[in-house]
Amino acid sequence: MLLVVVLLLVLAVLGAVHWYVWRRLVRDVTAPGGPPRRLGTAAVIVLPLLSVAALVSGRADAPFLFQKVTAWPGFLWLAVLLYVVLALVVTEPLRPLLRRALARRAAAEEREPVLVAADAPAGGTATVGGPEDVAPAAEGAIGPEVAPPAEAAPEVAPPAAAAPDLSRRLLVNRLVSGTAAAVALGTVGYGTYGVLRGPRVKRVTVPLAKLPRAAHGYRIAVVSDIHLGPILGRAHTQRIVDTINATQPDLVAVVGDLVDGTVADLGPAAEPLARLRARDGAFFVTGNHEYFSGADAWVEHVRELGLRPLRNARVEIGAGFDLAGVDDVAGESIGEGPDFAKALGDRDRSRTAVLLAHQPIVIDEAVRHGVDLQLSGHTHGGQLWPGNYLAELANPTVAGLERYGDTQLYVSRGAGAWGPPVRVGAPSDITVVELASKQA
Repeated sequence: MLLVVVLLLVLAVLGAVHWYVWRRLVRDVTAPGGPPRRLGTAAVIVLPLLSVAALVSGRADAPFLFQKVTAWPGFLWLAVLLYVVLALVVTEPLRPLLRRALARRAAAEEREPVLVAADAPAGGTATVGGPEDVAPAAEGAIGPEVAPPAEAAPEVAPPAAAAPDLSRRLLVNRLVSGTAAAVALGTVGYGTYGVLRGPRVKRVTVPLAKLPRAAHGYRIAVVSDIHLGPILGRAHTQRIVDTINATQPDLVAVVGDLVDGTVADLGPAAEPLARLRARDGAFFVTGNHEYFSGADAWVEHVRELGLRPLRNARVEIGAGFDLAGVDDVAGESIGEGPDFAKALGDRDRSRTAVLLAHQPIVIDEAVRHGVDLQLSGHTHGGQLWPGNYLAELANPTVAGLERYGDTQLYVSRGAGAWGPPVRVGAPSDITVVELASKQA
């Protein structure tokens, strides 16, 4: 029952938001019954339906072609909707201010004199205009000649307060709504370019007290949240692989949310991962999205591509530290999930331990098990501002390096995007974490 109430509430909110967008971007700026209004109304109906289709088609095992067809317009509309609503709300106070300014200008123009009547002489007839308007008396005429009645002065139209074919309200609505729409589209366009361009490399140095001198300067390329799916495919993977290989890391850590789909649909898109190059190899841990897409099948597939899955397991790295990995907490729904005792319980605590865990929320367990550095993703850094504020409510760290007791936590913003292929205020990254020994 509660789920039904929540669903109805969400639908009501979405309906109200779309009505507001339709009112500001369609009804207030178009003529009734005209083609622009009909097209705008159709778009406000069809686009949210495509968004719903994009969100549920993957979970519903719809044909991959259908997912691809609905993903681009459906997911992009969600991003456009967010920023067009923000822009419209921010610009709302401008509407009455601009209307009042135009009204004052029109009133001032109406008060300006257009024609001035000349004073009539005593006992004479008042005339309009200057001396040239008075007909001269005929030569030799007897008595005063009566001038013919002057033609009525032409009416002067009051100055227009706005463009001739627009009322003040329509002019203001078109100006403000058009500006809001342009800002939203520009923001989404730039954010989409940032995702499709590929992630940029960040470099972070992490000093570790127990790290031996031999491991000083050891470089781990951390990549998370690649999110291969109906939008980001093989070319996206290839860009990431090329970027990682160019950094010449000692080890590659893929910390979850590699895919949004099945091996059957996305196996070819993941193939470039086989070309990752690092001295000590590439390692993989599951993220929550793997459990929506068949985690076991993907673990086996990445193993075939040359990555080594760490499923609640630990390996000793020759440079002198332990590398451990735990399954994502989403696996608990199918009887799996993180097992810190299995991954870290019997290790030598005098050695440095680096943990791969998709979600930052397991940091407390990492602290209890004496982990020195946890590498995570999951948050996307918020992905779409102001989403970072929401991400802060659910995660101890949204992006970057922070310390929790004797454990340091580094959270990558991720190399891809979930849902809309758009990032605003949270650019994608691949991070080269350089370990520093205090004994060096």
